[in-house]
Amino acid sequence: MHKPDGYPDVSAYLIVEDARAVLDFCAAVFGAEDLRIIEREGGGIMHGETRIGDSVVMMGEMPGGPPANLHLYLADADAAFDRAVAAGAEVVQPMTEKGDGDRRGGVRDASGTTWWIAQQVG
Repeated sequence: MHKPDGYPDVSAYLIVEDARAVLDFCAAVFGAEDLRIIEREGGGIMHGETRIGDSVVMMGEMPGGPPANLHLYLADADAAFDRAVAAGAEVVQPMTEKGDGDRRGGVRDASGTTWWIAQQVG
């Protein structure tokens, strides 16, 4: 088998300052489940994976890494958006119907990753 069971063919890979904080944010906001976590000798996470719905998001730590953007379709986007704000995320764009059939908003977590949270409404 060319990949772990249940993994998609393509997964996002984030470079973040604090992978544990991002993994915890994903669990609190999106109900994500940690998969593989490989710790760096001396502390920190060398490689982490979490499942959000049917997708896997992978990440590694690098101070000063580039910010990333991820787009998620969720069954209750407004509730997830509210959980993100409650978890300390900065609002980049409030939840708005965009005229393309989506209701979408953006939040930036403490690592600098922007999460575009959307739901089809039309």
